[in-house]
Amino acid sequence: MKVVSTRSLDDALKALRDAGPDARILAGGTDLMVEMESGRTHPALVVDVWKIDALRQIREMQDGVEIGALADCGALIRSVQVARHADTLIEAARTVGAVQIRNRATIGGNLGTASPAADLNPVLFALGARVRVASTRGERELPVEAFVKGYRTTDRAHDELITSVFLPRRPAHELRFFRKVGTRRAQSIAKVVVSAAVAFDGERVQAARISAGSVADRTLLFDGLAQELVGAPLPQAAKLSEFLRRHLDAAAAPRDDVRSTARYRRFVLQRILESSLRSPAQVR
Repeated sequence: MKVVSTRSLDDALKALRDAGPDARILAGGTDLMVEMESGRTHPALVVDVWKIDALRQIREMQDGVEIGALADCGALIRSVQVARHADTLIEAARTVGAVQIRNRATIGGNLGTASPAADLNPVLFALGARVRVASTRGERELPVEAFVKGYRTTDRAHDELITSVFLPRRPAHELRFFRKVGTRRAQSIAKVVVSAAVAFDGERVQAARISAGSVADRTLLFDGLAQELVGAPLPQAAKLSEFLRRHLDAAAAPRDDVRSTARYRRFVLQRILESSLRSPAQVR
C-alpha cells in the first residue's frame, strides 16, 4: 500500500486527480483504520489529508457558519461559532466515542463515510447543511441530502475532496433537538439517532426539517412529514401519534441487526419525535 501525505489543498487535489477511483482518503482515520485492520479494505493508495490545517478553520459568516472538513468533534464542541449557529451539532459531537476518538473524528469524514448510523449527519440534514467539494476541475456545492446518496455512498467523484460544510443562520423561535439512543450512554453506536429543526410563526409551523439515522440504509430526511406540518399548528396528543405513525411507516425502513431490532427502532423513532415535538420548552 502506498501513502501520499499532503500538507496543502492543492497537493491533495493533485494527488486525487492522479490516483485511481479505488484510492482512499485518510482524515482522522477513525473509520478507515478500523476497516484496514479488520481486512475489509485493502486500498492500493491512501491520500493522507490530516496535515492540511486550512481545512480545520471554523468561520462565522454573515449568513451562517462555515466548518472546515477537518474540524474534529472536539473542535466543534469548543467552538463559539458553532454554539451560536448549530447547538445541536455540539450535542451530537459529544456523543461520538471517547475523547480520543472525538479529537480525531472529523465532520468531513462523518459525511464521506456516509454510515447510516453516523451521529453528526442527521443534525446536518436537519440544519439544512450544504457540502462543498473541490477538485483540480473546480469547486461545487450541494445540499447534504443530495450528497449522501445511499449506504456508504456519496456524490463525491473520486478526484474530489470535501473541503467544508456550510450551515445557514437559524431563524428565531425554532424548535431544535437531537437524540441518540444506544446500548449505553457513552461510546456506543446508535440504535436510533434523530434530529430536527422546526421554525414557528406564532403557533404555526413555518418550516421544518426532520432527520434520522439507523432507521434505513442511509440518513433519512422526512420530507413528506415536514411538508404536511408547514402552515398549521403542531398536532396534539393522539392526533400527533397517528400523524407520525403514518409518515414514519411510509419513509423509514429499519432492519434487524446485532444492535437492535427493526420493531424497536420504529417504536423509539416515533416516541422520540412525539415527546420532542410536544415540548415547547425546547424552542431556542
